[in-house]
Parts: sequence; structure tokens; C-alpha cells
Amino acid sequence: MSTTEKVDESHAPDGLLGQTFLAGGDHVALRLWEEAPGDAEHKEPYTRPYETVGYVIEGKLEIIVDDETIVLESGQSWVVPAEAKRTYRIHEPLVAVEATAPPARHT
Repeated sequence: MSTTEKVDESHAPDGLLGQTFLAGGDHVALRLWEEAPGDAEHKEPYTRPYETVGYVIEGKLEIIVDDETIVLESGQSWVVPAEAKRTYRIHEPLVAVEATAPPARHT
């Protein structure tokens, strides 16, 4: 990438899982995650080829990584390693931002 990029949330593309893709570069991408309780109630564990770092703006969720459960609330952040088996449960309406490295693109 050779120029600075500005991304307006209202014009940013949505991913298949409902996330909004914000700015992204060659090595990291940023996305907005908004989800209501119950939307992923029976989500099976899965893996991703990228590391995820996130920050809870509003709400409460559990992230289950391998056999560890982490409860996160507003003002807290997390890291999930690439290829780790993960799933989550939303307990209160969630607004969070996540960065992925390498960049997750529109999936």
C-alpha cells in the first residue's frame, strides 16, 4: 500500500458473518463486530488462518478458545492465535472492533 486510506463505516463492505470491514492494509485489517445475544447460540468451534485482536466497546461475550473460556465486557480486549479452535457466546448486545493479521478480507 502506498497511500493513506480513509474508510467510512456507512460505505464499508459487510462480511458473510455480519461484520463490517473497515480499513485494511498489507499486514493488518480492522473490522467492526455488532451482534445481538442468541445470534450465534449454537455456533460450532472453528479455526481461522489469522490472529485476531479485539476490544469490546459495548456489551458482554464469552470467547472459548481451545478449552479456555474468557468473559469480556466493555473496556476489555483479547487475542486469539491463528489456527486456534474458537467459538463465542454473546450475553449482551455487542459492539467491538477487531484487527486481524494477516488481513481477513470479506469472509
